[in-house]
Amino acid sequence: MTKKWFKLGMLSMALTMTVGLTACGGGDKEPSASGGDSSSKGSKKLVIYTARDKNVVEQIVPKFKELNPGIDVEVMTMGAQQIMERVRGEKANPQADFWWGGTQSSFITAANEGLLESYKPSYADSIPAEYKDAQDRWYGEMLLPEVIMYNSEALKKEDAPKDWDDLLDPKWKDQILIRGVMASGTMRTIYDAMIYRQDPASPDKGYEWLKKLDANTKEYTQDPTQLYLKLARQEGKLSLWNLQDILIQKEMQKQPFDYIYPASGAPILVDGVGIVKDAKNMENAKKFFDFIFDEDQLKEKADKLFQIPTRTDIDKSQFPDWYKNLDTKSLDLDWTVLADKEKEWMQHWDENIKGKGGK
Repeated sequence: MTKKWFKLGMLSMALTMTVGLTACGGGDKEPSASGGDSSSKGSKKLVIYTARDKNVVEQIVPKFKELNPGIDVEVMTMGAQQIMERVRGEKANPQADFWWGGTQSSFITAANEGLLESYKPSYADSIPAEYKDAQDRWYGEMLLPEVIMYNSEALKKEDAPKDWDDLLDPKWKDQILIRGVMASGTMRTIYDAMIYRQDPASPDKGYEWLKKLDANTKEYTQDPTQLYLKLARQEGKLSLWNLQDILIQKEMQKQPFDYIYPASGAPILVDGVGIVKDAKNMENAKKFFDFIFDEDQLKEKADKLFQIPTRTDIDKSQFPDWYKNLDTKSLDLDWTVLADKEKEWMQHWDENIKGKGGK
């Protein structure tokens, strides 16, 4: 009996080794229950972390799934800074495959920390150097001017602030609503830009500017949904936000919102995308990467979602009138400095300025 069990054991071991060698032979591998091997061409999943407006997600993801019915797409929506912190915390065991939407400052930091995979798409040369990483770890999908937002039922356009410094006028006290800054890549960038435009070598001047803005700020809302709700209710009349989301809310959601493009120029974010380092579903992440940069998709997103593409090889005459007529004057900003100083500047604002009424 002992010899019989010994022979069965040896046979079982041999079969196990054979299966192991077959799995290492380079053939397509079936995904595991946890999402599949990082190099698996047969992977059935794609996990996306996104900071994009839900209207954008609801327009784009179903179209990708229609073209790729075998891929189970999971989308988690959060602020760009929250994505940054989550991807950083999951570095040893990535849970996301694709990071969709965030500031160039966030992506520069993520690339420097080794959180992003290098991937050079076929259309790489059509995207200017300032809108992508030199090592192909992130690419800007679109440009996002940051502007002054207002309730068009509460304010006439001619009465709204025309430039950034106008927001500091005491007449706007308790009339400004701000989306919670620390969790938002958009707001962190706007606030960093306000510090930079005063004097990047002496942030105290920028801090004083933000103190005056805080004195006029009625509330820092938890998220964009609360910002839109409170602004629509006229709990405040003004905000600072990105042009795309304002136009989406105005045109698609019929909210009473409009914008002023600041006379001195706007911080123009490069809203980026990237593949998470060692993503478990790498091939699917690349498919989604190429899908959102597809020429037809870019035209449709400009038409329906008010996106300004970074690709320069598409005839501008094919885009909608709102884009062709847009004056995108930019503030002169050094994005490398903003990426380097963001944590320091925002920590100071959060600990010493926020909610203190300018004191």
